Amino acid sequence: MIGWTNLWIDGRTVVSPELNRQRALIVLEKIDEILAWEQTKEHERDERFVELGQYLCEVRAGQYWRLENLKSFDEFLEKRFPESRRKAYYLLAIHEHLTRIPKRQLREVGWTKARELVKVARRDGSEFDCAPWVHKAKELRKEEFKREVDRYLTGKETEPWEIIYFKLYKSQLSVVERALEIAALMLGSDKSRGYSLEMICADFLAGAALEADNFLQGTECSASIGCSAATYEPSDSTQEAK
Repeated sequence: MIGWTNLWIDGRTVVSPELNRQRALIVLEKIDEILAWEQTKEHERDERFVELGQYLCEVRAGQYWRLENLKSFDEFLEKRFPESRRKAYYLLAIHEHLTRIPKRQLREVGWTKARELVKVARRDGSEFDCAPWVHKAKELRKEEFKREVDRYLTGKETEPWEIIYFKLYKSQLSVVERALEIAALMLGSDKSRGYSLEMICADFLAGAALEADNFLQGTECSASIGCSAATYEPSDSTQEAK
């Protein structure tokens, strides 16, 4: 029994499987083809990542790297991904954890968003509801979708922020404080002062844009009246009346 249990580590057998040389040659050739394609066709990079992840998982499971006299799967990845093996591990995780999502939809989402979906799938496990998350991935931009995932996983707002300093005179302070208090009453006390300031500025911009439109309309109207007066020519009956 001890001898048999030593053949397994974390549920995975450490006994080398029988090498299928013919299949290994096909899979390794496909991987090299996709990697070569990525270097020349940037557009295809988000379309063939599903296929690449599937082949990488098969190489690991079948230990196809032995066909090239390599010592491990990591050595195989180091050879195929010399700049960084991180993307390869992302593709492996996508293939292993996003099995419920059709491949066509994964291609539409792209590998960077699929990488974020893996985080949700790992967190939710068997309760992972992929449909709404795929919809969000299609609708949101990459950074927006990443923030949405981070917010779901941590329960915290992850939007980038900055601290801005203002110099105010004491005579101005009461006006600013009063404006922020009124905005908080209108927007809700749970909102931050930064959000209140944003809404005050947005309201000012909206009013300024309206005044600018009115000014332009008034200018056009005055110019139109001036042109009409300049081009007006009295009729013959008017001249006779004079």
